[in-house]
Amino acid sequence: MSDPISILLVDDHVMVRTAFKDRLELEPDMTVVANVGTADEAIKEVAKFMPDIVLMDVDMPGMLCFDAAKAMNTASFATRVIFLSAFFHDRYIEQALDVKAWGYITKSESEQSLVKAIRDVSSGVAYFSPEVQSRIVVDSKGPRLARANRSRATTLTTREMEILRYLARGMSKKEIAGTLHISVNTVNRHTSSVMNKLDIHDRVDLARFAIREGMAEA
Repeated sequence: MSDPISILLVDDHVMVRTAFKDRLELEPDMTVVANVGTADEAIKEVAKFMPDIVLMDVDMPGMLCFDAAKAMNTASFATRVIFLSAFFHDRYIEQALDVKAWGYITKSESEQSLVKAIRDVSSGVAYFSPEVQSRIVVDSKGPRLARANRSRATTLTTREMEILRYLARGMSKKEIAGTLHISVNTVNRHTSSVMNKLDIHDRVDLARFAIREGMAEA
């Protein structure tokens, strides 16, 4: 009998990690070796446990998950990263592909789909949710973002993406500044840049754009 699929869970919400752990360990061929709340911790756990699969949330404080994935690839060549997120806009997908992610699952997927994704990736088959799959093409060079599908959102910097997501949630610029530990003037500068790049100059329309691009929930 082969060893169970070893899994590292990475999510900044304890309840989410606990729910995933309890669900996945119902599967006879899976075991959760550790669960942590930050990408920084995840890198250490990968070096320690060398898990088969890392299931990692995209949106967490601290080190960017994509930078962490690069470090994980170095720490354990056999470990395969699957990203999990409510967001599936082009920039995230492109970054996931750039760091050789084996999967990208949206949080709208069922538990059965999550289990299937882990089994597929463990066996060497990449898994992308339908919303993500529709934005990529696979050719002789492997999976890549379909250029025809590239959104204006890909022109935004990481910080501008953060600002846009918070604006879409209806947060004030003062609230955003407090959350990101930056000045209101800096938020204003980033907001102006976002509006100019997207050619959208109304907060309501910005929110609609973010929702349409999968960067915020309706």
